[in-house]
Amino acid sequence: MIFHFKNIFRLQASNNLPYEKVGNREPVCIADEVPFEIPEGWEWVRLGQIVFNHGQKKPETDFCYIDIGSIDNKNQRLNADETILLAANAPSRARKIVEYNDIIYSTVRPYLHNMCIIDREFSLMPIASTGFAVLACHAELFNEFLFYYMMAPDFDSYANDTDNAKGVAYPAINDERLYRALIPLPPVAEQYRIVEKIRALIPYIKKYDQVEIFLTKMNELFPDQLKKSILQLAVQGKLVPQEPDDEPASVLLERIRAEKEQLINEGKIKRDKHESVIYRRDNSHYEKLDGIERCIDDEIPFEIPEGWEWVRLHSLVSKEIKRGKSPKYSTQKGIQVFAQKCNVKTGGIDMTLAKYLDPSTFAKYPQEEYLQDYDIIINSTGNGTLGRIGIFQDADRIDDSIIVPDSHVTTVRMLPGLNKGYLLYVLKYYQPYLEKQGTGSTNQTELRPSIIGELLIPVSSEAEQYRIVRKIDTALSILKGL
Repeated sequence: MIFHFKNIFRLQASNNLPYEKVGNREPVCIADEVPFEIPEGWEWVRLGQIVFNHGQKKPETDFCYIDIGSIDNKNQRLNADETILLAANAPSRARKIVEYNDIIYSTVRPYLHNMCIIDREFSLMPIASTGFAVLACHAELFNEFLFYYMMAPDFDSYANDTDNAKGVAYPAINDERLYRALIPLPPVAEQYRIVEKIRALIPYIKKYDQVEIFLTKMNELFPDQLKKSILQLAVQGKLVPQEPDDEPASVLLERIRAEKEQLINEGKIKRDKHESVIYRRDNSHYEKLDGIERCIDDEIPFEIPEGWEWVRLHSLVSKEIKRGKSPKYSTQKGIQVFAQKCNVKTGGIDMTLAKYLDPSTFAKYPQEEYLQDYDIIINSTGNGTLGRIGIFQDADRIDDSIIVPDSHVTTVRMLPGLNKGYLLYVLKYYQPYLEKQGTGSTNQTELRPSIIGELLIPVSSEAEQYRIVRKIDTALSILKGL
C-alpha cells in the first residue's frame, strides 16, 4: 500500500512558513505540526511519501515468524533464534511480508521501541505480525537514518500522543496515523554522514547509559544503606568517641531498676513475671532468669565497648509490651485510634490518617493504655508494614484528643533514665530483623510482643546516649538533602 504523494514546501515569502499541497488542493500552512526548524536544503515529508510495504499474505508453507517477542527492545535488534512455524499453525496475525533491510516498527505501545532493521536473511520466508508496520525505504532514503529518527523524542511524541495512539492498557497507532508523521529529510549524502556520526557515538552512549543506571541505583540505595550503617555504628559504640569520665552503664541501669521498683511499690506498674539480669563473667555473657543462670554468648549479636551493658527490652519499660484492642469505629469525632497506617513509611506519625473510636466502647480502655508522649509504636501485622517503628509525641495529637492503639500495633513505654531517642534508634536498627519475625499466613503475618520484649538492647552511659542521638540526628538531616 502506497499513500498518496503529498508535497510539503516553504512558501517563499517573508513569513517563510512550511505549507503542504495535496493533489489539486490549495496549499495549507502546517507550521503548528512541524516540531522544529530544519537547515536549508532539508525538506519536511510525510512518512508515507518515502516508504512502502510489501503487503500481506497468509503463509502457505513453513515460515519464520517475527512477533513482538522476537525483538530485543533494549538494543533494537532481532533475537538470534528464529521462530519457525508450520503453515497450519500460523497465528491469524502472521500476515505481513518482510524483506532484508526493511524497518519493522511495533504500532502497539510504541514507547517500548519494539523495532529493528531486518539485517539478515532467514532460513525460511519471514512473516511478521500485523502488530508491526513494515517500512521499506525508497531509493532516496537511507533506512538507518529513518530508523534513528523514529527512535528520537520528537517522533516518540508524535507516535505516543493520545490523539494518535488509541487505547488505555495497550495504546496503538494505526498505519494511517503513522504514515502521516512528519520526517525531516536531508540530502542523501548528509543522511549517510549523520548515520556515520551516530554509529561512532553509540558506544559512548551505551557506556554512559550503563554509568547512569549504576548511579541511579546507587542514589536510590545510598541513603538507605548509609542510614543502616550509621545505626549499626551507633549501637556498637563506634559512632562517637568513648569518654573515660562517663559513668558506666551499670550505674544507669541500677538507677532505672530502683525507679522501676519504686513504681511497683506504688502500684503504678506490675513486676515482670520473668525478671532478667545480664552480666559478664570470665569473658562470657550470662543471664539470670527466674533464679536460673545460663550463658547467652550465642545470642549476643555484636561486641560492645567496655562500660556498656546488655539488657532485655522488657526490663526497660514501665508498661507491659502488648498490642492494643480491636476497636469499634465511629464517624463521631473524639477519641482517635492509632492504626498501622499512622506509622507512615517515610518516617514520623500522621494522626490525620486515624479513625475515631465508638464512644460506647471507651470504658474498656484503661488509662494506662492511652498513648503518652514518647511512646514507641511498632506495627505488629501486615505484609509490607510489619515491624515499622515510630515514636509518638504529644505534638502529633489533633485537638488534644485521647488516642488508643488498635490491635495491629504494639506499644513500648520506656522507664525514666534511658534516652528516648537512643532507644528509638536501637529499635530502628532492629527493624529489618523484626520485619522477618512475623508468623502466620502469608496474607496476615503477626509480630508477637514477646519477640519485641526479648530484644537485647546495648546500653551506654546516659551522656553517651545523648551524644549518639545528636550525631545520628545530624547525619540523618544531611541524608535528607541528598
